[in-house]
Amino acid sequence: MKNKLTAESPMNDRRYPWRIYPALLRLAGIIAGAMLAAAGLELFLMPHGIVVGGVTGLSALFALSTEMRLGLFLFLLNLPLLLLARKNIDASFALFTVCGLLVFSLGTIVLHPYPALMGDPLLAALTGGLSLGLGLGLALRFGGALDTAEKAVEGFRSRTRKGLSPEGMMLLLNCFILLAAGFHFGFEQAVYSVTAYILAYESVKIPLFGLKINVMVQIESRECAEIQKALALYLNRRAAHIMDARDGDFHQVLRYQCHRWETPRLKAIVKNCDPDSEISIRP
Repeated sequence: MKNKLTAESPMNDRRYPWRIYPALLRLAGIIAGAMLAAAGLELFLMPHGIVVGGVTGLSALFALSTEMRLGLFLFLLNLPLLLLARKNIDASFALFTVCGLLVFSLGTIVLHPYPALMGDPLLAALTGGLSLGLGLGLALRFGGALDTAEKAVEGFRSRTRKGLSPEGMMLLLNCFILLAAGFHFGFEQAVYSVTAYILAYESVKIPLFGLKINVMVQIESRECAEIQKALALYLNRRAAHIMDARDGDFHQVLRYQCHRWETPRLKAIVKNCDPDSEISIRP
């Protein structure tokens, strides 16, 4: 006598699609983000020689200097960094990231023959930076990445445990890219590049956190007293709540509400007080 299929049976066809739909939704979101980022690069930024930060900016710098296709550099530079950070990411994130990079690279190749949609470099920098940032943020929102520089820096920092923080290393990398673009293309192009970079950096947060201005920052550290003094001195921020994080340990949790644009400076102050602190941000 054959066993009946139940709701818990792995062969139940009614349950099988539910395992597929979340993955398809994630893939669709990452593909949409990749196409939006590709449009921002090829239809606004690249025709005017505007470069942003990260691996995307480095790829654009190489493409503008060598007159080779941007998509080739996007894939070839991101893939080794993804392999470098493989121990700090899970398999699903890596798989969706590779898919996103493929669409991102192919999208820039397909859009390359089309002319720029705007003739004014400043408007192109604003629109392209916004489009690129929204695309990168959308990919992150759905569990992938189109720029692996930050993951690679975090992986490198976790191995060495020395030197600058990941935020400091990313800042140095982006400054190097923007300075190289400025020396290569001139001061005026450097101003447009910095404008596009700032707008892209801020617009990445929109798909992740929405349009909320204030965010809640949670800090877990052994040096809570020192962090409180530093944040009160430099940012005029007071802890909203303090509690013990772990029983029998000296870890504590501080919670602050601050403006979203203050979070990079807040992170720098906290890491200066305690490099081993853990910081989480939520809207």
